[in-house]
Amino acid sequence: MRQAFIKLHISILLAGFTGIFGKIITLNEGLLVWYRMLITAIIMLLVLFTPPNPLKGGLEKRPSFPPFRGSGGESGGGMSFRMFGVGALLALHWVFFFGSIKASNVSIGVICFALTGFFTALLEPLMNKRRISLKEVAFSLITLLGILLIFHFDARYRTGILLGIVSALLAALFTITNKQLGKEYPSSVMLLYEMIGGFLLLSFLMPFYLYFFPTESIIPTGKDFLYLLVFSVFCTALLYLLQIDVLKTISAFTVNLSYNLEPVYSIIIAMLFLGEAKELNLYFYIGLGLIILSVLLQSWNVWRTSQPIASI
Repeated sequence: MRQAFIKLHISILLAGFTGIFGKIITLNEGLLVWYRMLITAIIMLLVLFTPPNPLKGGLEKRPSFPPFRGSGGESGGGMSFRMFGVGALLALHWVFFFGSIKASNVSIGVICFALTGFFTALLEPLMNKRRISLKEVAFSLITLLGILLIFHFDARYRTGILLGIVSALLAALFTITNKQLGKEYPSSVMLLYEMIGGFLLLSFLMPFYLYFFPTESIIPTGKDFLYLLVFSVFCTALLYLLQIDVLKTISAFTVNLSYNLEPVYSIIIAMLFLGEAKELNLYFYIGLGLIILSVLLQSWNVWRTSQPIASI
């Protein structure tokens, strides 16, 4: 369990840079996600099909297309379709997330991501047919209160906040469905198929997207391509391999609520490099404090309930 939490917080630190890349890359949110998924899929293909496999815990043999049967006996084709679908969900989450950042700023985009825990607390019990945890709802309501305080701090950013809320809902659905798949399949294979699924969806939607949201250029500049490469290797491939692996041990709710710390890292970086501190006021910091409080309470609750198990 301790190793899983270490991996979780490494992935959160990497995620803290996600919003920064979303701001400094000049492509619009749709193209940014399209290139991100394409580059990550290529990286994972090279990793998986270049012996020896450097991913510990990955495949002992080269993966086949479609993949092997799941533990429940599901056919390879059906399994591929499920992973492609989860990847499509991830692509939509990213588009709304980066849309939120570009419509407002990094701080607003990442702070709205904290609502993922609230949506997970409501949706995970329904999807997994278990009782809703009152503690999880209570922790999430603290986060929601923080978001509401931030929501009113500047009317200029309300479009970005609304996009961020939709992004959080999609992120909750992605994490829950990803956790279900993560129990049966290697992290590296899941990431590859999800990147391909998201890339295919965006490739289909891109002509319509560019028609309604035209842009001057669809080809990244040299600087943008370098950012995309670093972004895809560290803040996508490595980050999501860690996250999928962590979900095999830790609940989706705990992972999502812990990811509420992502805004802290992102905001600090944005203040240092993008000068966003001057755009924020007291209500923002009070709201951020409430979000951090919800994370601390959940971490304490997980630690307290795991003590009897650790002592056996």
